[in-house]
Amino acid sequence: MPRLPDPPAPDLPTPDSPAPDVPAAGPPISGRTRLFAVLGDPVAQAKAPALLNPLFAASGVDAVLVPVHAPADRLDEVVRGLKAVANLDGLLVTVPHKLAMCGHADELSDAAALLGSTNALRREPDGRWYGDNFDGAGFVRGLAAAGHHPAGLRVALAGAGGAGLAIAAALLTEGAAALTVTDPDRGRVDALLERLGTRWPGRVAAAPRPPSGVDLAVNATPLGLDPADPLPFDPAPLAPGALVADIIMTPAETPLLRTAAALGLATHPGIHMLTEQLPLYRSFFRLPG
Repeated sequence: MPRLPDPPAPDLPTPDSPAPDVPAAGPPISGRTRLFAVLGDPVAQAKAPALLNPLFAASGVDAVLVPVHAPADRLDEVVRGLKAVANLDGLLVTVPHKLAMCGHADELSDAAALLGSTNALRREPDGRWYGDNFDGAGFVRGLAAAGHHPAGLRVALAGAGGAGLAIAAALLTEGAAALTVTDPDRGRVDALLERLGTRWPGRVAAAPRPPSGVDLAVNATPLGLDPADPLPFDPAPLAPGALVADIIMTPAETPLLRTAAALGLATHPGIHMLTEQLPLYRSFFRLPG
């Protein structure tokens, strides 16, 4: 039977377009295909395969990114096995593994070392694993692309985990005037304050709930992945003109964003954070331009 021609690969998504449901067609997987994996628990919500696989295809790279559901209590076991795969070149990391994965890197970037959190690791030519964190950079790039510049903003951040740490540091680096963080895990809040407070004294503090008088309120928790989740915070007390941002990507319109929009507040969905990391991943994984 004659082979049907491959369908044309779709354009890469932009921050203004939703993530595609199906990865773009690329070279057929063969014995030469290089492997990448995204680790999460859960991982079904991960958009990285739908974005990185078209990037590989557009770059002419024979590689594929696959989701790996790595239960938190078996993460070390899963990562040891993956590192033993000789044609595995890189790992992406999603909730809740960003803090723990630092222990699996042989070397960390300055950003990842400051945060104690990594969301991308690559295998170096000598076999060592190098980790970096692009969550914060992706988030602020996404804000700027949508016309929201962090300089001078008063920010309320819900979530002091790996993503929250990265976003907090990036916002402060870009000139946010003040940042308050809330998280039910006081130990994580204290760790964030210890890491960031000395670098940005007087600009980062803890709060039992997001203050009402802020310009930007961010959900950096996993709340919203499950439709039954409670809201990470109540947007009703926020002042008119405040922007509500969520890092959850599935669903695109989370209950938090839907509630905020119904109150007349501006919203910023999570997909921007990932799409704005694409050029950073291209450089990090040394993909052709």
